[in-house]
Amino acid sequence: MKNQLSIFGLALLLGCASPGIRNPSGVPVTEMNADERGFVTGTGIESQDLVAVTDQMARSILSTPEIKAFGQVPRVALDPVVNETRFPINQDIFLTRIRTQLNRQARGQVRFLARERLATLETERQQKRNGAFTSSSDPHRQEFKGADFFLTGKLQGLTTRTEAGVSDYVLYNFQLIDARTTEILWEDAAEIKKQGLEDAAYR
Repeated sequence: MKNQLSIFGLALLLGCASPGIRNPSGVPVTEMNADERGFVTGTGIESQDLVAVTDQMARSILSTPEIKAFGQVPRVALDPVVNETRFPINQDIFLTRIRTQLNRQARGQVRFLARERLATLETERQQKRNGAFTSSSDPHRQEFKGADFFLTGKLQGLTTRTEAGVSDYVLYNFQLIDARTTEILWEDAAEIKKQGLEDAAYR
């Protein structure tokens, strides 16, 4: 009888330990919008900052006179963002989201060059030239397009830490550079400052 009760109790225990998504304290995972500030926060760069900054930059780029007055559809290449803050984040996620927003909203006003896929594209082009692959386009038009502009940016931070807590200021700066003249045709920035009692780990 004891063995039967023990087996029954074990079954109840395993049944309660269902594969629900819960943290050790029993609080369920909360699904949130990317632009919402959650309860797991720090003073560093977070998703709501990313959304706010990239939305602002995409709108600002589209209103640039040089983009509007360009004789043809301008081609833009992304140059890696420099991260000079203390937060070890994937800084290129900013340009990825700006590009996505522009492709979604610009409706052909700008075109981006897939330079990060250059090795794959070079192999494809060579295979077409060798006759291994067919091409529906004119073989004389298989050359890669050059960039008219480069979109790049820099993240810079200033941190203050005392017994009262920690304060972080981050400057998000982005530029559109003329590939021919090296002139900065557009530049915009956003500033975010946060203070807190405890710091957070960022990955």
